[in-house]
Amino acid sequence: MGYIFNKPLKRIDKDVEADYKKGIAYFGLNKDVVFCKSCVISNQRPNSEFEYNHKSDTKKRTIIFEDGLCQACKFAAIKKQEIDWDQREKELRALCDKHRKSDGSYDCIVPGSGGKDSFFTSHMLQHKYGMTPLTITWAPNMYTPWGLKNMENWVNSGIDNTLFSPNRRVQRLLTRLSLENLLHPFQAFQFGQKYLAPRIAMQHGVELIFYGEHMAEYGNSLEETKTPIMNESYFIEDNLDDFYAGGVSHSDLMDNYGLTSADLKHYKPLTSKEIGDFKIQVHYFGYYEPWHPQGNYYYSVEHGGFVTAPERLSGVYTKYASIDDKMEEFNYYTTGIKYGIGWTSFVSAFESRSGDLTREEAVALTKKYDIEFPETWINDFLEYVSLPSKEFPEASKHFEQPIIDRIYFDNLVDKFRSPHIWKLDGDKWSLRKSCWDDVVESDNEIDTASNWTGNK
Repeated sequence: MGYIFNKPLKRIDKDVEADYKKGIAYFGLNKDVVFCKSCVISNQRPNSEFEYNHKSDTKKRTIIFEDGLCQACKFAAIKKQEIDWDQREKELRALCDKHRKSDGSYDCIVPGSGGKDSFFTSHMLQHKYGMTPLTITWAPNMYTPWGLKNMENWVNSGIDNTLFSPNRRVQRLLTRLSLENLLHPFQAFQFGQKYLAPRIAMQHGVELIFYGEHMAEYGNSLEETKTPIMNESYFIEDNLDDFYAGGVSHSDLMDNYGLTSADLKHYKPLTSKEIGDFKIQVHYFGYYEPWHPQGNYYYSVEHGGFVTAPERLSGVYTKYASIDDKMEEFNYYTTGIKYGIGWTSFVSAFESRSGDLTREEAVALTKKYDIEFPETWINDFLEYVSLPSKEFPEASKHFEQPIIDRIYFDNLVDKFRSPHIWKLDGDKWSLRKSCWDDVVESDNEIDTASNWTGNK
């Protein structure tokens, strides 16, 4: 029989070089890689999109550069120089006054996992603004020990939480499909996390939802910063023909993989019919309060007993960011493979914009840690994305090798390396262009990066 997914083949250096000479660039990316002169992000960074129509041939919309600066750095300057934060606080107080309930029932929803950012947002709303938030959590793919501890600390701090744990067989299958088609092992989780909040809000009659930072913090259009409200198209879609999960259409998921409409319910956007006359607004808390991830970390330690990972995570120099799910390391690793910028690039870029690092320090850290293979959880990951025939009798038939091993994963990853970003010399892959190419590092910066063990 023919398979929908054959084993990925090992790539050959001369083929990669031939594609490079032809000017081939995957995902519709700009063929000329340019790095921001103020941070370490390149023009390959994709912007946030409506994830539910993402297919294997989708061309990515990327961060805008002007005068050598990325949009995220331009927004960082606006935050420091132009925004009247006192006025923004007044706007938030007025919003809370409008929605606050006097009977003690929930008046806002805060999605999260008990990490530094969701703790900061919910605790501020509860204690500074007098709200009664219900925090909600779409369970991580694979809890880390410290992630589970922070979840406990969150509810122990004096706040209610609703935990939704999805059918793991459905989520594992969708994760495998998104890995094969998109090299995006975090997509199914992101679907669930995004669409859970409005569904829970409707169940409790709560019209106000708070997420953390605005997507413009990472480079989305500056036009989006003019409103604190999330575009409802991120979580509402009426046409099922436009819904894809793991790069597979709604109809194919049911026809070929044994899934039902009920299986897919929590991964699909809401429809206008579901919402009806119910008025949901999703606000970015970072529109009203200056967003500072490192500051959120210190706040959550002081007020909630937040604990860090015991050591830095693979691909990054920190111990406090995105530490609740073992899948996070693979999310950032695969992002680095596709776009040439990984976890350290994202974190150090934000910290350089916030004034926590110089650009030179960010470059040195990126050179040392970015796109590092996630060895710590590799066995857990391979087991999670494997599809044993006993558990997946229908879906497993479509894979030449349903059980993924390290060789399979490495070859699959290499398949997504765009020749305009990567070059291959024998068995060794390297970036064609990096943020450190034109930087002369001082001895102090090199020493700082080489001895870094993660933020305390």
